[in-house]
Amino acid sequence: MNAPITVRDISAEEHRAWLRTQPAASFLQTPAWGEVKRDWRHESVGWFEGQQMVGAALVLHRSLPRVKRSLAYVPEGPCIDWDSPRLVELLRALRDHLRGKGAFALRIGPPVATHRWGATAIKEAIASDIVRRYDEAPPTSTDAVGVTVVDTLRRLGFRHLSADDGFTAGQPEYVFQVPLEGRTEADLLAGMNQLWRRNIKKTERNGVQVRVGDASDIAAFHRVYVETAERDRFTPRGREYFEHMYAVMSAEDPERIRVYLAEHEGDVLAATIWIRVGEHAWYSYGASTAAKRELQASTAIQWRMMRDSLAAGATVYDLRGITNTVAADNPHIGLIRFKVGTGGEAVRLAGEWDLPLNRLLYKAFDLYMKRR
Repeated sequence: MNAPITVRDISAEEHRAWLRTQPAASFLQTPAWGEVKRDWRHESVGWFEGQQMVGAALVLHRSLPRVKRSLAYVPEGPCIDWDSPRLVELLRALRDHLRGKGAFALRIGPPVATHRWGATAIKEAIASDIVRRYDEAPPTSTDAVGVTVVDTLRRLGFRHLSADDGFTAGQPEYVFQVPLEGRTEADLLAGMNQLWRRNIKKTERNGVQVRVGDASDIAAFHRVYVETAERDRFTPRGREYFEHMYAVMSAEDPERIRVYLAEHEGDVLAATIWIRVGEHAWYSYGASTAAKRELQASTAIQWRMMRDSLAAGATVYDLRGITNTVAADNPHIGLIRFKVGTGGEAVRLAGEWDLPLNRLLYKAFDLYMKRR
C-alpha cells in the first residue's frame, strides 16, 4: 500500500536541495525568484510520500485588498512528476494545504508540453492561405503526458486561462525552443537557415565581440533595454529590478544568471539576460540599439548564448514566449521568422490554470483584475 501524500512548508535550503536532484526546473520555481518578486509574499512547500520528498514548489501569494485571503500562484510549476499515477493526489494535497493557509484560489502552470511544431511545419503554416494560428496547423508531434495533464486539470475543476493569442497576464503558453541534447556546435549551426549562418559569419568578419559581463554591466544592459522599450513601445522595468534579480539569483547559484553584451569599437550594440537551471537555459531579456544594426549584434549574442548553453550541459535553449500566430500579416511574424531561423521548434505548454477555492472571492478577484 502506498504511503499517503502530504504537503508541508519547507525551508529555502530544502527547496534548493530538491532542485539539485532534478535534471531541470523553471527558474520561476527557485527560492531566489521569490526574492525577486518583492511585491508578492512567497513560501516554499514540499510534497512527501511518507517521509520521502517527492516534489517542491515556490508559491507566490497576492492578497485581495482589505481581505486576509490570497491567490496562491505557482508559476511554471510545481516541480513534481507530472507523469505520476498519483497526479490527482499530488494536486489535491497542494489544494488542501493552500486552502488551509487562506488561499481563495490556486493558480498553476504545469511545465509540460502538449504540442510541438518544427521549423518545416511552421514555414508551411506561414505560407498557408488558411492557417493563421499554431493550433490550426498540424503539429509535428504531440506529447502524451501534457495532453493527459490537461485532461486531468479539467476533470479536477481547474479553469484554463489562455488568451486567444497565447499570452495571459502570467506566463506564455507558447514558447520557442532550440533542442540541444546530443548536438554539437557544428550540428547546431547546420540546423539554422542560410540567413542565420550568413549573419553569424558577418558578425565575425565585422569584429562584433560578445562577452559575459558582471553586476557592474547591468547599467549598460539597462541603457540599451530602455532604448528598446522606447522604440518598441513597452514600459521598461527599472534598473534596480535587474540589479536585485542578478544579485539574488547569483547568490543562489553563481552560474544561474549572466548578462551578455555585444560590442563593436567600444559601443554596446546589444545586451541580454541569460538564466540556467540544470539542463534548461533561457534567453530571458534582450535589447539592442538602433546604431550599427547592419552588424547583426543581436545574432552574434544569440549564437554565443546558444553555444554557452550547450557547453554548460543544457538540453534546451529557450527563447521564451511567442504569440499563437503564423499569419503572414501579423505584426509579430517578423519575430517568429527570426526565431524559426535557429532551426528550433514552437512548443505549446499546458498553460496556466486556476482552481477556485472560494468562488465568491475568486469572482471578486477576477472583477478587480479586469478593472485595473
